[in-house]
Amino acid sequence: MTIGVTDDQPGSSLLRVDGKYRGFDVDVATYVAGRLGVSADRIVWRPVELADREDAIESGRVDLVVAGYSITEERKRRVGFAGPYFVAGQDLLVLNGEKGITGPEALDGRTLCSAKGTTSAARIKASFARGVRLVEKFDFSECVTGLLVGEVDAVTTDNLILAGYVAKNPELLRIVGKTFSEELYGVGLKKGDVEGRDAVDAALRKMVEEGEWKKALARNFPGTGFEEFVAPEVGRV
Repeated sequence: MTIGVTDDQPGSSLLRVDGKYRGFDVDVATYVAGRLGVSADRIVWRPVELADREDAIESGRVDLVVAGYSITEERKRRVGFAGPYFVAGQDLLVLNGEKGITGPEALDGRTLCSAKGTTSAARIKASFARGVRLVEKFDFSECVTGLLVGEVDAVTTDNLILAGYVAKNPELLRIVGKTFSEELYGVGLKKGDVEGRDAVDAALRKMVEEGEWKKALARNFPGTGFEEFVAPEVGRV
């Protein structure tokens, strides 16, 4: 089984120097594959760019995508989804010493970074702060680097992704903690694959029932509060 994941998001899915993938998405994907009869050593991990997830599924380069993949009506026109396995919310990442950014409406005149292939920054400009300056980077790791060196004032995406960067740099970074969207993370698969969707849903339910879902959150996001989250209702797509 070939599974598409991100390779640069600590806590969610990160390719380590030892060549192994680690993170919550990876744990979810590994558990699901196991319930489908594919052991961990038979999984082929394939990194996918955020803007390339639909293409990866449609072309057959991957069997599943588990990559912080929000379920949207636009994406459902091209691919199928199982899940959700997490309910995230868009938030802001800032430096620990930043006191002026209290939410998206406080970003007028500030510089905000998001990754290519996402719509989170544009949503803020359209709905909360028309005077925000937008910067687009190749991925969120580049955005976080820009934040740390003072190139940008904030980074925006889903809170779970941001939490991974906080867990890695708790003395430097913090999440504002004012979510302003609901993002249902799903497992992407071929459009119309009802049997596959149902099998993945059954695996996700079992992961929650056995307590492995909560263990995976606690393992990958220690000290961030995300280990206390409640699992979503699987099949809500």
